[in-house]
Amino acid sequence: MKKKIVIIGSGFGGLASAIRLQSAGMHVTLLEKNEKVGGHAYQFIKSGYTFDMGPSIITAPDLIQRLFDCADALIEDHLDMVKLDPFYRIYFHDGSSLNYTDDTNRMKAQMACFNREDAENYDSFMSHTSQLYDAVITDGLGSTPFDLWTMLKFLPRAIRLQALKPAYNLVMRYFEDPRHRFTFSFHPLFIGGNPFRAPSVYLMIPYLEKVGGVWFCKGGMYKLVQTLENLFKELGGVVETGTEVDQIVIENQVAKGVKANGKFYKTDGVISNADLAHTYGDLIESKHRRKWSWSKLHKTKYSMSAFLLYIGVRKKYLQLEHHTLILSKRYKELVNDIFDNKLLPDDFSMYLHIPSKTDPQMAPKGCESMYVLIPVPNLDAGINWNKIKNSYTEKILSFLEHSFGLTDLKRSIDVIETFTPLDFKRQRNNHLGSAWGIEPRLTQTAYFRPHNRSEDIRNLYFVGANTHPGAGVPGVLLTAETTTKLVLGDLVE
Repeated sequence: MKKKIVIIGSGFGGLASAIRLQSAGMHVTLLEKNEKVGGHAYQFIKSGYTFDMGPSIITAPDLIQRLFDCADALIEDHLDMVKLDPFYRIYFHDGSSLNYTDDTNRMKAQMACFNREDAENYDSFMSHTSQLYDAVITDGLGSTPFDLWTMLKFLPRAIRLQALKPAYNLVMRYFEDPRHRFTFSFHPLFIGGNPFRAPSVYLMIPYLEKVGGVWFCKGGMYKLVQTLENLFKELGGVVETGTEVDQIVIENQVAKGVKANGKFYKTDGVISNADLAHTYGDLIESKHRRKWSWSKLHKTKYSMSAFLLYIGVRKKYLQLEHHTLILSKRYKELVNDIFDNKLLPDDFSMYLHIPSKTDPQMAPKGCESMYVLIPVPNLDAGINWNKIKNSYTEKILSFLEHSFGLTDLKRSIDVIETFTPLDFKRQRNNHLGSAWGIEPRLTQTAYFRPHNRSEDIRNLYFVGANTHPGAGVPGVLLTAETTTKLVLGDLVE
């Protein structure tokens, strides 16, 4: 008889695990609390404007193709993928800017305008990050269960590559100009990490982008979600939306199934794509949690959150690229305020996603759909977001219009919606409203990150941002590869 698997949550990790296990001959049921699948990669449509609510960047398309291979499908038969150029436009506080691209000559020419020696060091930096990429991607550490033996084997290589030192410290070795130091160290922020303490192994991301490109899927990220859902169903998988799991049923420290909407789903294995703290803290009785006690959950360090605006505007702004970063003068101090001081700073750096630049169908003719993300502290800061979200929104819009120069922005708005850390907690079950879950610091990376297989409960597994190797779409797809290897090894006779 086919082994039965229940997966809690239908983000990219849940969908990828579902496809892999269903294609391997298991009977998989995917349970999702919301009306549609997608998790953080949800979609919002209003008045002709289409917004991706979460992930907005596709990198490492080969990892997506590896997933499609499980369903004997090709990306190009299902998705219209567009490679972006530049990947990002970065605006610095002094008004200067840089178009970040994979073109070595263009990058070095731009960098030479800031610091000629930095430009000369670009190749050496990329060579260094290529070795980090080889370890994680080429040699498969990102898709391998990271047990103690794996860590001990990797340790000499990690020390040689300086993979354990803070990312910013490694970048400082190669670049002098603060603008370059930001440009090549900010990527840990994309996965919820603090560049000043996230280990340098995460600097494989710049090389991952360089070798694989940064892509956009026409129709938005949700088009990828829908495609994965359809592939899973075509394989015979079952999706049940509007089905929130209330409890993981444990007998003799073995996961036997889940309860949702008054129904019991008996299963041979449970995979949670939900937030780890929510899974252990809310879905499993404390008597079954030996390692992941309340004390352990509370001592774990959680990442920042985000304040998001989804704006439909009757205007186009030529200074904005598909991906645009607008930076405060402060870097380390701003990051420290958000991660450690738990302050809502007066200044802010922001990331803008304008998908209608590449796909005009994402907005009415002559208009733009804009997604604005501001990193903010998680709910540990005690900020009353219900009280201040309107004033904070006004502050952001005023900055974009009057300080950055998006002329007549406020009077041109058709649609505006907010998503706060409180919404991450209420709608996504994210502990402390942390958009990225457990912070990727050295003591919470690889072997020290929550394992893909539960240490407490047999036949319980984890997938998604909180487990190895971590957040970001490529990272989450790799967690699915890692976790499904464990499930198949444990449950297939």
